[in-house]
Amino acid sequence: MSGEIANSHMNRVRSVVADEAAPARSAVAASWRRCVELHGLDPEAARAPDILTETQLRAARERLEPLARVAQGVMERLAAAIGDLGCCVLLADAQGVPLERRGSASDASVFDTRGLRPGALWSEAHQGTNAIGAALVEERALTIHRDQHFHTRNTGLSCTAAPIYDHLGRLAAALDVSSCRETLAEGLTNLLSVAVVDAARTIEALNFRRAFAEARILLSPQADRNAASLIAVDRHDLVIGATRAARLELGVTDSRIAAQLAAADLLSGPAEAEAEQQKTALEDAERGAIRRALAHANGNVTAAARLLGVSRATLHRKLGRLGLS
Repeated sequence: MSGEIANSHMNRVRSVVADEAAPARSAVAASWRRCVELHGLDPEAARAPDILTETQLRAARERLEPLARVAQGVMERLAAAIGDLGCCVLLADAQGVPLERRGSASDASVFDTRGLRPGALWSEAHQGTNAIGAALVEERALTIHRDQHFHTRNTGLSCTAAPIYDHLGRLAAALDVSSCRETLAEGLTNLLSVAVVDAARTIEALNFRRAFAEARILLSPQADRNAASLIAVDRHDLVIGATRAARLELGVTDSRIAAQLAAADLLSGPAEAEAEQQKTALEDAERGAIRRALAHANGNVTAAARLLGVSRATLHRKLGRLGLS
């Protein structure tokens, strides 16, 4: 990269960081400011990503099992679909370290040279603004295209990443698609972003079904918009697990699950809830009328039935149904 381009990028970063309003308008600007003010990074630093030792990489892979195992097939299919675009697929842990890579063997040396390889540290604190690091911090899918990267040395990359949550709804990993080719059009990154997000949600759903293999898996009412919005129910129809999407959509928390949350209460829609409320209100009104009649009749069921205009047998049935004595 020429000195003129490098200086231009450095000046742009400094200008955006100096703009107090910029971080509120852009995730990239917010990340650039974190890089400067929180991590003390220099956009001109030419340092390549640090690489874990084999022992450290092996330990990191063990920590992400078995989520990484269920992700293998999804990564293979995604890599097969985009391999001709000069892209690689990376599965990184919550610390921003790629643990697995899929892509064309002919591009492997290029990816290695750019640090797009297992064991590299791609957290925002280490490599500045990049898709893996920023997506983990922001906890949402992000595309960092070319000069949106913080470090000048990374401005030749185009990357899209989406966070992955485990079966307990905790941030566990990130799925990334990166390209080193300058011929990758910016418009194409929108299609890649959709593919990455769909693949990440598929991995979440597969991992959730694996973790609750003995349970009944139900789709939340919003599942038509998010295939990873799932809950796990035991044989007593109590909720024992929920994906992050279901937790956000249905208000599921660990404490609610621990308190024996009934699936029926969780999945009943507005119409069912309103009907249940109306039923409860009617029963309360009926219960109050019977109590008043019994009070006027000094507890005599026959007299109370006469006051209510029903038979003695009918009143006995209502007493049993409403839990009155």
